[in-house]
Parts: sequence; C-alpha cells; structure tokens
Amino acid sequence: MPVQPTYPGVYVQEIPSGVRTIAGVATSIGAFIGYFNRGPMNQAVQIFNMGDFEREFGGLESDSEASYAIQQFFLNGGTQAYVVRVASGSPVAANATLGDSSNAESFRVAAKNPGEWGNNIRVQVDHNTPTAGEFNLTATEYDSTGNVLRQEVFLNLSKTSTDTNYVEAVINDEFSGSSIIVVENAAAAGGIPVPNGTVSGLHGSNTAIPITTPTDLDVILNSSSVGTADLGLTAGNYDLADLAISLENAIRSINPLNKLLANASVDVVEEPGTGYRLQVFTGPGNPTAVISFGAGAGSTLTELLLNGGTENLQEYVLGQSAVTPGFQLANSNSDPEAGANGGLPDATALRGLQNAKTGIYALEDVDLFNILHIPYTGTDNTTTFDAVHSEAIAYCENRRAFYLIDTPEDIDNLSEIKKWKSAKGSLIRSKNVAFYFPRVKIPDPLDNYRLRSVGAGGTVAGLYSRTDSNRGVWKAPAGTEATLRNVSQLDYVLTDSENGVLNPLGVNCLRTFPVYGTICWGARTTEGADALASEWKYIPVRRLALFMEESLYRGLHWAVFEPNDEPLWAQIRLNVGAFMNNLFRQGAFQGTSPKDAYLVKCDSETTTQNDINNGVVNVVVGFAPLKPAEFVFIKIQQLAGQVQS
Repeated sequence: MPVQPTYPGVYVQEIPSGVRTIAGVATSIGAFIGYFNRGPMNQAVQIFNMGDFEREFGGLESDSEASYAIQQFFLNGGTQAYVVRVASGSPVAANATLGDSSNAESFRVAAKNPGEWGNNIRVQVDHNTPTAGEFNLTATEYDSTGNVLRQEVFLNLSKTSTDTNYVEAVINDEFSGSSIIVVENAAAAGGIPVPNGTVSGLHGSNTAIPITTPTDLDVILNSSSVGTADLGLTAGNYDLADLAISLENAIRSINPLNKLLANASVDVVEEPGTGYRLQVFTGPGNPTAVISFGAGAGSTLTELLLNGGTENLQEYVLGQSAVTPGFQLANSNSDPEAGANGGLPDATALRGLQNAKTGIYALEDVDLFNILHIPYTGTDNTTTFDAVHSEAIAYCENRRAFYLIDTPEDIDNLSEIKKWKSAKGSLIRSKNVAFYFPRVKIPDPLDNYRLRSVGAGGTVAGLYSRTDSNRGVWKAPAGTEATLRNVSQLDYVLTDSENGVLNPLGVNCLRTFPVYGTICWGARTTEGADALASEWKYIPVRRLALFMEESLYRGLHWAVFEPNDEPLWAQIRLNVGAFMNNLFRQGAFQGTSPKDAYLVKCDSETTTQNDINNGVVNVVVGFAPLKPAEFVFIKIQQLAGQVQS
C-alpha cells in the first residue's frame, strides 16, 4: 500500500519485481538401507565420505552388503548419502548398572546404539571434583586388542535432575553429549556411583600422616593373595603423596611378569570438603581386576586406612553381568546386558512401517534423496524380497527418486539373466527403476584383498553422481567416460551379440573393453524394453524430468494463496521460464532456440474460470529431452569415377 503523504516532499518506495528464483535441487543424493554392526537403528544418518561412514556405522563388515555398496558409491564419485541401519531379531545396546556406596543402583550406562561393539566400552568414575556430591565420568571405547579408539570425559556431574550439570542432561544431549554412551535411570533413589579402583578411607589432610609400625602388606588380587608389599618405611610423618609412591613401587615389585601388578598405579584424590584418599588401580588388560590388602605382621593398614577402603573394579564394563568384587550391579531389567547386532535383515525389517518410520520409511525424515539402493536384496533370487522391491518402487515414485536394483548373486550368465528378467519383469517395471548386469568383483580389504562379488548398484549410484557433476543429469551415465572405479573384474564377460540380446529387454550391461577398461554400457529404465515403447525409455530423460519436477515443486510454493489472476500467471511464467532457459543454456534440451527446446504456459487457457473457482492454477511445462545415441551408424561408400563439380 502506498505511503500516506503527510508533508510536501519526495517519497521513495520499493516495488516487488516479481522475480522469485527457482533453484535446481541436488540430483544424486544416495540413500542406502542395510545391515551394519553399529549405528542408530531405523534412523537416516547423513554422511559425506567413508570417514563419516566408519565413525557412524563401523566401516566395512563382511556380512554387510550395504557397507561395500557405500564404499563403491564414494569411490565412484558419490558425495552425499543417507544411511539407514536395519536388522532382524532383537539388537541390544550393551549396558552396565553402576552401584552406590550402599550397593543400590545409581544409574545405568548403555552404548549409544545396539551392537556387539558396545561390549568394548569401559566407564570410569571418580570423585575428584570441587563440589561434594558430584563426580566425573570417563567413557572409553576400545578395539578388540585393547587399543583406545575414542575417549570422552565429563566433569562435575550431578544426580539431581534440576541441576544444570545433571548427568542425563549432559551426556544424553543430542548436540554436545556423548557419541559413545547414554545414561538411563539416573533419577533412581541411589546415591552417586562408587569410584573405580580400591579407595582408602579418608585422611583429614595430605600431610603429616603418622606411620608408627612400618612393615608389610598382604596384596590381594581378585580375592587371591599374590604376595607381600614391603613399603620400606621408618616410623615418622609422611605426606600422602609420598606414601602413594611407596605403595605403588611395593606393589609393582611383587611380580614384574604380572602386568596387573607391574603396571599398577596409586594416586591421591581429594574428597571436597572432607579429606584425601589413596586410589589403587591394577595395570591394564583386565578392567574387572581389583587390588585389595590384608594385614601382615605389624602392617600399616590402620595408618593408611586401607582397612577402611572400598574395593571396586578398575573400570565398569558394558556388556557383562555383575562383577564381584565391585559395584557393578546385576541388570535391573529383563533385557540381556551384552550388546547384540541382531540378524541380517529380512523383508519385514527392510520394508519397515510407515507410521513408525522404520525400514524404507526412515527416509520420511529426509528432506531430499534422489537414488535409493537396498543392497541386501541382491543376495537372494527367490520371492523373499519381492515385496521390498514393490514397496521401494512405490516409495521412490512418490518421492521423485530413482531406485537401483542389484542382480542376484546366482545370476551369472546370459540365459539366467533373461529368465530372471522375464520372471521379475512386471514386478520391477517402472520408469523410476534400473538394474545392471553382471555383478562386479572388487578387492575386499577384509579378505586380504581377494576379489568379492557385489551388486553393481552402489558403483553405478556413484557413477550417476560423477556424471551429474561433470556433465549434468541429462547426460546418460554410460559410455567410454563411464568407467567403474575399484572394479577388477565382472562376474560375466558379455559379447556384442549377447549385449544385443539384453539391451532391447531393458537390461543395462556392464562391459570391459581394451583401453577403456570396465565401463557402463547401458542407459535404460526397466520400462526401456523396445516392446513397451515407453516415453521414459532412457535413464537421463527420466532423471532430468524428476529433477525438474522436484525443483519446480519446491520453487513454486510462494504462489500458494496468491490472487489467482493474470499478475500471478505472469510471475509464474517469468520464473519458470527463467529456470527452463537456464537449463537450455546448459545444454539440457534439444533445439537451437528456446522456443524449440521448452515451453511454459500459464494463462486463461490453462486456468479456466472453473479452475479459479476451485482455487486451482495450472502451469504447463514442456521440454524436448535429449536422447542418448545408443547406435552409431557409419555408412561407407566407394566413389566410382564421380567427378566433383
């Protein structure tokens, strides 16, 4: 509305131009659904490289077809993907229940997500904090040989739910919390968890500890006496720090071949506002080991207050039952404590439930993906996964995405692929689907780099991404440029004649040629059989249309609820026309001029008065797609005496 003039002078107003730029969406965001040994269940996780995949899902796993497909996706040019972990059976997150000084439950610690990987998590607790009643917690993930993979330290935690440092709020925070563990049931009635290691009774200060009878101590390892520790002290007053050194040296000297003793450590810790303690740890290698002490002749147990100490294991261990001695309690619920991966996914796990957002439908929380691949379905040639394919195809058509199907493992010659295509033809026939034959053989790092046969879907999905980036989504992801990286061999070597049999059936072939190497040599959808005469015969034509549909769908939201008349129609023509012209200039369409390449129509002819009354505006967008040159004919003719004019 114009500004109401109130004084003589010049008024400046900004008038909207009606230009609303339509941005093209991404074209090659992958989505992979499969079995992994770690990672959140039924949740789409965005990754950008194999490093992300290894951190979130554990990397390559011999039982995981999807892990190899994801590796191939990134090696062949993929740049972004969503990964969904599924499994059959009952995946379990490893956990441990920590006890307080009265042996009551303090809280439970569980692995961040299910899997056997959680059985290698260890938790340490100490009370060396500035405020009484608080504690520190250290979570460490080890590999199978005991090397530290990740470690996280959380300081000054509280069990009071109203405190800002409440242990559940800090550790379970989605953004700044732990990537290894979660804390459960911290509001239980018990007190703070007992610190790890054997802890002595309290000393009022760290200095002037009177030692009157300095002889020896009987050192006990997990309830068995292992020898005598001679402290080598004379009567007198000692700093607790000096006593810690003497006790540590005495324990280590008992048996240098026993690393639990030879690498033991003794520290001085402060209990805020109360006093100091000695804290004794065994050496590495057995987190459930406990060092304690018994009275020797004239021992110093009383002076060091070791006879009033608390015996506890070196680290709390996820995935194990109650440990004795120690304050790791029996699990309070009915689930197993040990982490479990669950079984390889069946059709039910892969399909999932839409209302629960599981399986395929975990992608409901993803804003945009373009290529869906479910690698495990390529391991079976029966009807086991037919329902998975049907549901995935319908979902991709709804989400304007493309679905890649793997050839089953036992299909490795011409007659078998023809028979399989004939049997599955109507099931997998869709303008949004493609599959490739034969399977590919790649070096397997988990098997001394011997060749492993895998479906081609992950490799081809990466090729789609590379072609989109280099040439555009309208370029067929095939030809001499479409090399397949990290592919050493093919399961079956096709001849030209065999290729000529499969191509008219809509089977995309992978070939190996001299000089060019192993390349993709087909670009048809499963509606691309010649007999079907489909307008969506070619993959680049269909993927270009999906790209345009998604871009226009997102780019025209501004038009909703605008006045439905010529000013709106003109703005739509302007903005859609600009988007289409940009594609034309990039070479996406046939034709030498815009009028030959595309049309945008939105006026009183497309939107009648009845449409207006019903709140409808109709936009007609047409384009002249580029078709790939599948067949190149070279015509050679002899010149027999013709005279050039």
